[in-house]
Formats: sequence, structure tokens, C-alpha cells
Amino acid sequence: MAPGKNSRGGEGRNSSSYCSTVPVAVFVAFCLVGIWIAMSSIVPIQDSVMEVPETINEVKNIANQTGSRQFEDKLGDIPPEESPRRDSQTPSPQSESHSESVEAETPNGQIDDNQLRGSTKTLDESKSDKSLDDSKLGTENSVGEVTQQDETFSETKEEEIKKNLDSETNQSTGDSNVESHETSKEETLSESQKSSISIDSSKYDWKLCNTTSGSEYIPCLDNWKAIRKLPSISHYEHRERHCPDEVSTCLVSLPEGYRSPIRWPKSREMIWYNNAPHTKLVESKGHQNWIKVSGEYLSFPGGGTQFKHGALHYIEFIQKSLPNIAWGKRSRVVLDVGCGVASFGGYLFEKDVLTMSFAPKDVHEAQVQFALERGIPAILGVMGTKRLPFPGSVFDLLHCARCRVPWHIEGGKLLLELNRVLRPGGYFVWSATPVYQKDPENVGIWKDMRTITKSMCWDLVVIAKDKLNGVAAAIYRKPTDNECYERRLKNEPPMCSESDDPNAAWNVSLQDCMHKVPLGASERGTIWPEQWPLRLEKPPYWLNSQTGVNGRDASVEFTADYKHWKVVISHSYLNGMGINWSSVRNVMDMRALYGGFAAALKALKFNVWVMNVVPIDSPDTLPLIYERGLFGIYHDWCESFSTYPRSYDLLHADSLFSTIKERCNIVAVIAEVDRMLRPEGYLIIRDNEEIIGEIENMAKSLHWDIRSSYAKNGEGLLCLQKTFWRPTEVETIVSAIA
Repeated sequence: MAPGKNSRGGEGRNSSSYCSTVPVAVFVAFCLVGIWIAMSSIVPIQDSVMEVPETINEVKNIANQTGSRQFEDKLGDIPPEESPRRDSQTPSPQSESHSESVEAETPNGQIDDNQLRGSTKTLDESKSDKSLDDSKLGTENSVGEVTQQDETFSETKEEEIKKNLDSETNQSTGDSNVESHETSKEETLSESQKSSISIDSSKYDWKLCNTTSGSEYIPCLDNWKAIRKLPSISHYEHRERHCPDEVSTCLVSLPEGYRSPIRWPKSREMIWYNNAPHTKLVESKGHQNWIKVSGEYLSFPGGGTQFKHGALHYIEFIQKSLPNIAWGKRSRVVLDVGCGVASFGGYLFEKDVLTMSFAPKDVHEAQVQFALERGIPAILGVMGTKRLPFPGSVFDLLHCARCRVPWHIEGGKLLLELNRVLRPGGYFVWSATPVYQKDPENVGIWKDMRTITKSMCWDLVVIAKDKLNGVAAAIYRKPTDNECYERRLKNEPPMCSESDDPNAAWNVSLQDCMHKVPLGASERGTIWPEQWPLRLEKPPYWLNSQTGVNGRDASVEFTADYKHWKVVISHSYLNGMGINWSSVRNVMDMRALYGGFAAALKALKFNVWVMNVVPIDSPDTLPLIYERGLFGIYHDWCESFSTYPRSYDLLHADSLFSTIKERCNIVAVIAEVDRMLRPEGYLIIRDNEEIIGEIENMAKSLHWDIRSSYAKNGEGLLCLQKTFWRPTEVETIVSAIA
């Protein structure tokens, strides 16, 4: 089927009641007339603009006015009685007892549970075949094909279909008998599901991981077998990724007393102690207001090593020191190196700044785990021997506050990695003792830093003192042209060869060189991005000269992808899938493409942040995601992600599993999803019908709740909710025993 076009299904179904020639002839004629009407209603595809609701509240108002719960994807409208098939037989033994909340009211910008819980009706096969739009559910095939006329037609038809189905549903409800209520879920699946899905959850034998790290097991960071074999750890090799030779399919246990996380924004100030039961930082950093114990909570006063009087004052101090930083306008995407508990990034949300915070799994026990539990973006990473998993020239500002990174050693090799990821014209804020303390060690480090940064052509813009905290910060700026590089008497550090791709970052060794600043009118990096929030939805200048991932003009695909996800979220994800969005804060798009899913969530004012993952075997769209004021990371889904267990409230996988199934063990990937996802968290999968059936089968064996499931003509949508269930059998992971 051509992507983006509507193709109506047959109007009737074979039945024993049609046994004479005349009724059959009449029925066939009726079908032909119906097909002719449907085809005549389809309008030609052309590029135009579609209006969709701008905020969650507008979406709610529309839903209240129309009373509809819609699922729309590339013009494919699935009637509300048909799309959200709730599997009521999937057990969730502990989810209700563990769903305690700190507050009765919903936070600002979030929605009441009752408004968000979608329909849980079972698919009625006899109705679904009458009204189903056969448009495919995959995203890529229709990027750039969505038009205003098609969408208007689809939404109008959806309202008509809903009225008819509501009428039919009301009529059939009165005529239903006990036998129909006892029909199994398998009998209510569409014919295509029946033919290809065989539910056999018994073939999955889940076990608990027995590891030294217990409930905090991170496979690629807790591989003690590999760590013990390292010839050296002088460059923090033991903090880098070392994935096991064999991927595990065991499940990580829950810490004793674990409960549903406190919701944002209150979580920024406090989390449940039992969810991350660690107190070392309380003892070592409590006087700097990092973290404190308050009964059954861990509280976070908002302080840090360089801002013990609070992150907000410190953030304002940086802004006053250099107004051109312009938080939330010019400076939108920030990298915080050695983030601690990520209070800097947590309070930058108030300036509409998105911060990628990272720190290693080291002596600062559970610092990244605390950040994620608080609802603040963070990953585990280290400035070691490998490039950071980000493209070149993407961050607007870099920040290091006593981050314990030796920038001055080995010719500034680690500083050169910062130079790679910093946007031309971007700033590096270095708040550390060498800037303001005068003892011999700090004076020597400052001298080395001045030499290195000068050779890198970084301009020392200002050294500012924060009297309240008794600290100072040096702010550097990366050049916007190559003149300084060309004037240097010594080519040290050297310029990188033209063959060295600055965006090549997955498992690539550090290079002690610098990339030239791009100068071409159509090259990324020659012009600073549009101010936020315009950059979110406006295609960047350099996209006009490129071809998109689907062969069309990249800027056209960019715009269409954005509109597409706004429609899908507002018509389907918000109301039609049983997702309690008030409990969702940490989101991951496991195959982000243009970042349209995250952009749409932001535009519709969902109170979430999204980690956009670009798989290493997908087109490299990550620089574009950063350009629009979002962030993300490269990753190989055949390996474990660098995060703690129970980090995310919602994972979104659009056509991911079908693209990796030839390379990766899908069962191991689902086990990794289980590790990253919090109990009561959601997994949304859009993929082919075979994948949908296979993963639904796994989900049942995991005792997950099937919130909604749909498959038709080879394509499908699945929404799952993880429960608190854990297996009782144990599997020892030898590589993870210290």
C-alpha cells in the first residue's frame, strides 16, 4: 500500500445466514458501492499545513467536546471501540498496593488520572472490520506524506464511524449473552492476528539476576570479569563500558521496600529512601547541601560543591557574569560534566534549559541514580579513553563545577573531547579551585589550562567571582572560524584529518586533535541555531540541501514527522491507551529518527523530558535532534544501556525491534527494557504484526498489563505496563560477581 493513502476494508463478512443467491448478490453489490464511495472520497496527496492542538489542555477540550478517543497514525484512524484492547487477564499482583503517591493533587502542567485513563474495551471483530482504516502504522513510510485534506477527511470520518459504532455497541450490548462474555481474548483478535500469533508464554523462563550489584545491576558497567583483566586503570578504564560476551536475559530484583516514585516537581526535592538506599553522599556531601536524610525520604536542598547556597543563585550568577549566555534562548542544550546529583540541571529546567548530566559509577555512590529518581536527565559516563556518545558540535554550553576531571594533563586530551562536542561559538563554564585559589598546585593547574586553551584558540571571556558561595568561574568561548588555527606558530594540538568524522562517537577512541570549524553556507555549524523555542519546529538552514531518510527533501520530512507525532499523541497516546501521564516524567524514545516524538511532547506541554536514542545502525539524525533544542545519545541495542535499573517511566519503540532482530537477541532486549523501566511504567511499541505478537507473548510471561493491543494488515501497536512481579528462581551472572 502506498504510504499515507487510505484504503477502506471490505464492508461485510461471510456468515451462515447468507445462504441464498439473492442476498449474496445484494451483499456484493453493496460492497462495490461502498468501495466506490470510499475511493471517491480520497483526496490527492499534496504538501500543506495541518492544524493540531497546541497544548494538553487544548487536546483535553477537544476530547471533551467530541467525546472521542482516537488513534491516528498517518491518516489511519482506528475506531475507539477497536483500538485499545485491554487484556484484563494479565495479572498485576502488586501494582495496586505499591501505587502510593506523596500528593493528592496533580503537579502543575500534569493531568488528573481520570482524564488520562483511556478506554479498556475489548476488540469487537464484527465491528472493527466495518470501520477499519487500513493505513500502516509505521512512521518512516509516511514521513512527508501527511496532508491537511487527508487528515481532515480522516478525522471527519472518524467522528461518523464513532457515532455508528456507539449506536451499534449500545444495541449489541442489550442482545449479548453469557457465552459472548466468556469468549477468550484469542477469539476476539482479528483474523490476521489469529493466523500469525501463537500465544505460548510458557516458553519464556525468567529468572532473577544474582550479581554483586543486586538491584542496581548494570551489565556493561558491572562486568567484573572484564574489569579484573584490564592492564591499566590510569585513564578510568574501569569506569568505562565493558559488556559481557553473552547477553543476559535475567531480570533485576527490586530493592526491599521499593515503591512508586514521588512525582515531579516534588521529586526534585525529595525521593523515597528505599528506592535508592544509599547514605555515603549524605556523610561526605551533606555540608554542601547535596543530599540529606529526612525520615523515609532523601531530600535534596539544591546545593552542590560550588553552589552550597543553592543552584538557582549559581545559575543566576553565571547569567550575570556573561549575559550573552541567555539561558533558555541562546543556550538551550547543556552538558554537565561530573554532575553529582544533577541539581544544576534540575534547576535549569526553570530557565527552559535541557541539561545532559553525566557522571561515572564511582565513589560518589548512586549520584546518577539519585538524579534519575528525582526526575532529572542523567546518564552514566566517564571522561576516559573513549569519545562521549554524542555527535560533534551539538552542545550550546558545557559546565564543570569541581568535576574532578584532569583537563590539564596529557596536552589537554580530555579538553579536546569537550571541544569536539561544543558548538562553534559555544561556552565552557569552568568553576573550580584553580580559577580562584592561589596554592602552588592550583596555580600550576591554572597555568597549564591557560596554555592549553590558548593553543586551542578558546577565548577566555570572563573570570567572575561568586561572593555568596566564595567561588569563581572562568568562561571560555570556542571560535566560530579557522583564522586562529591558521595563525598558530605550532600545530599543537594538531587539526584532525578530513577523514576523521567528528560525529563518529560510538566505541571510538579519543583523538588528540581538533576539527576545523565548518564554513560552507550549507554546512551545520556555520550559523548559531534559532533561538529557543523557534528552533524546536523550524527546519535548520543546513537541512535544505540534504535528502531525508526516506528519500525526500529532508526539511519536508522534518516538518511532516513533527506534525505526524503531534497528531498521534493528541489523538491516540493521550486518551486512547490507558496511560496515566501524570505519573510519567522520564521518557526514552528508543529509535528517535528526527526527534519528532519528543518535539511533539514538548510542544503539547507534557511535563516530561525525553532521552532520544539513535541506534548505531540507523541513519545519523542525532545532530538534527540537538539542533532543534533536544538531546540524545548513540546506542547499540544489542548491549545494555548505561543507566541504573528503574530509570524511566515510559519507553517508546517505533519500528525498533524489527530493525534489530537480525542482530540482537530480542528476549535480551526486552529484559533490558524491563531493567530500565520502573514498575507501573509503560512501553509503547509500533512495529510489524509478528513483532507485536512476539512481544505481547513475552509481556504476558512477565505478568505485565496489556493496556492496549492492535494489529491489522501486518502492522501493529502495543501498549504495555510493567508490574511489580519478579520471578523466584535465580540465575548467577558469573561476570558480575566481584
